[in-house]
Amino acid sequence: MSALDTTRLDAPASVGRLQTIGLGVGLVGLALSAIGWFVAPEQFFFSWLLAVSLVVTPSIGCLALLMIHHLTGGAWGTVARRVWEAGAGLLPLLFLFALPLLLGLDVLYEWARPEAANDPLLVHKSAYLNESGFAWRMVVYFVIWSGLAFWLRRLSHRQDQAPDPNLSKRMAAISAPGLVIWALVTTFAYMDWLMSLEAHWFSTIYGVYFFGGSGLAALAVTILVSVRLRRDEPMTGALAPRHFHDWGKLLFAFVLLWTYFGVSQFLIIWAANLPEEIVWYLHRTRHGWGYVGVALAIFHFAVPFALLLSRDLKKNAGRLAWVAGFLLVMRWLDHLWQIAPVAHPDQFVIHWLDVAAPAALVGLWLAGFCFLLRRHPILPANDPYLEEAYGDESH
Repeated sequence: MSALDTTRLDAPASVGRLQTIGLGVGLVGLALSAIGWFVAPEQFFFSWLLAVSLVVTPSIGCLALLMIHHLTGGAWGTVARRVWEAGAGLLPLLFLFALPLLLGLDVLYEWARPEAANDPLLVHKSAYLNESGFAWRMVVYFVIWSGLAFWLRRLSHRQDQAPDPNLSKRMAAISAPGLVIWALVTTFAYMDWLMSLEAHWFSTIYGVYFFGGSGLAALAVTILVSVRLRRDEPMTGALAPRHFHDWGKLLFAFVLLWTYFGVSQFLIIWAANLPEEIVWYLHRTRHGWGYVGVALAIFHFAVPFALLLSRDLKKNAGRLAWVAGFLLVMRWLDHLWQIAPVAHPDQFVIHWLDVAAPAALVGLWLAGFCFLLRRHPILPANDPYLEEAYGDESH
């Protein structure tokens, strides 16, 4: 194994090609979404919400993994740190993606419609569920997420200039309260955006359900990007089977975490059998939507669970990438299952905008991600764990 040359840590040229592909897909999807705005305006807002909620999860997941790594240290996250910094750094862009939702609040949410004034429960909740409150909270969520990401990225890039051990301590000091703040902000964000689609229903575990989904999405992106990066230097020598093994174990853990929260919510609500609670599941188990729930149980849990039990698969980057890519498709299906039954409560419909809008934002997310990944060294040259992290199994 050759020693790491810290003077040559530019991102491979393949990142630029990936950026071009992402931009092309994003622009095509954006054009189709613009058409959808005119031909199916109500469906557009539901599909755009699907797209926004989908692309936010890997970015906030990257932010959470970044803070966990700064707190725990170790080789497992050092070689992925720039991937997580780039993913988290996109949060200001995602705020711009979310702004069109404010134009369709009365389409998306029953509490934003005039008839809500005749519903005693919605009137009771109106101090929180109102248009101005929704908008201001959205601003606060993205300011906090983006502020944490900016602060950590700024210190990380200062570390590239000089090996100051105090910078690692400062990033850890930020990450400790940052994780608590992240958890609260993420919980309230998904309560606002998705849970309040059916404002009569509530679940105290709903926000936590997206903790597992965001971590899973971020790890899946990490694995896919790293498989591509390892084809070229300097990542060929930096990424070893042990790194993919570590990420595969974490991916396995997040699959279980997502499943645990989902099953816990289902069992508690279904066992209690209260009319105001079970209606959410009734909407997602009738008119064909129940098949989507079964598909999630099989392909978001059972199949990945069985595959990720294999130690050999987790150490094989190519095979692990297939599992990661498949789980990202399941993340789209999970978000669709959360949102689409509200738009189509009496029939099973997957509208073409449910594909076009996510394609637009996923493509633009990928383009922005590659842009940020190319702006700084692909590895943190002065990270104290870099020598430990770099290289083959002998380390």
